[in-house]
Amino acid sequence: MFREEFISLLEESVGPERAGIVLKALREEPSVSVRLNPSKLRQCPFPGAEPVPWSPWGYYLKERPIFTLDPLFHAGCYYVQESSAMMVGHVFRQVLEGMEPGISVMDLCAAPGGKTTDLAASLRERFGSSFTLLANEVMRNRYTVLRDNVRIWADDRIGTVSRDPSSFGSQPVFDIVLADVPCSGEGMFRKDPTAVEDWNPQLPEFCAARTKRILSAIWPTLREGGILIYSTCTFNHFENADTVRWIEDSLGADVLPLSDMAPAVPLGDGYAMLPGLVPGEGQYVAALRKHGDGICSGNPFLLFKAEVPAADAPSYPPVEVDRETALHYLHGDALKLPSDAPAGLVTICFEGQALGPAKNIGSRCNNLYPKSNRIKMNI
Repeated sequence: MFREEFISLLEESVGPERAGIVLKALREEPSVSVRLNPSKLRQCPFPGAEPVPWSPWGYYLKERPIFTLDPLFHAGCYYVQESSAMMVGHVFRQVLEGMEPGISVMDLCAAPGGKTTDLAASLRERFGSSFTLLANEVMRNRYTVLRDNVRIWADDRIGTVSRDPSSFGSQPVFDIVLADVPCSGEGMFRKDPTAVEDWNPQLPEFCAARTKRILSAIWPTLREGGILIYSTCTFNHFENADTVRWIEDSLGADVLPLSDMAPAVPLGDGYAMLPGLVPGEGQYVAALRKHGDGICSGNPFLLFKAEVPAADAPSYPPVEVDRETALHYLHGDALKLPSDAPAGLVTICFEGQALGPAKNIGSRCNNLYPKSNRIKMNI
């Protein structure tokens, strides 16, 4: 199933004993987890769910439901996120302890939006609306997914852009940059057979070289004394420990000590979540402080012409519907609303959560849910 070169590199990177545990786990079924949107939902709606210890809003599910057929999923009440990826949010919350209101943050490689929404929830809980979070995705097809996920998360302090890292210039705009860089994807082998097929012995070093170009390009936008959170979903030392050392030596930064990182294991100057030692997939994370002491200048939303998807959502009178009607609405079907529903433009809601707009004409209701977001499967 796995190439010998991958196995050898895994043993070299995490040690033979841990490599054996990882390889066994990669042949087993993956876990399922979600992270709540605390601005919309405070109690997990899934029976028997167990908390993810390193995330205040994360839960392991007993089984994988059909998320597409849950209106709360479409309302942005939770995000389906792999539990090991939530460790990046745990590190981010530690870093926030030394920050002040008005903080400016960038998620550099943000699609599909899991870490963006995790960061936004932490910023909102700590600073209210006194923060700016810019989510960037250079690939236009992935940017559309990011923008949709940010829109339904519904936090108007998140702006989205699609720019190459080299286009952000040299103005120090950010207090924190999260760089969850494109990588060889070894940590996702269990969930992504394509990643297994695409892996080759040259890929880790190729990805590490690309990462260095990305970080070199964005480094001037992080203020002196600002924090870089570096993460990957891979195992090898080229992209993980070696790259962190390169950041220290070549870009100029000091590794920050992190606490309460179990069950992640220390590898180099970062921490690794290893399948078999954790229920989830592979993730590596480290935090570094840029040398010097400086301040941010400029509003990133204005400087980089960001879209603010949540701010574009119109506000119409709410009309509560049952689950069946909600699913037909999300499917794009014609609706018949309750007789007491107001005429004109309304917001279709399920369990108090907004799904989207419709136009009630009385005898019928025009479904205005975006065609690109409609449920494609039979309901």
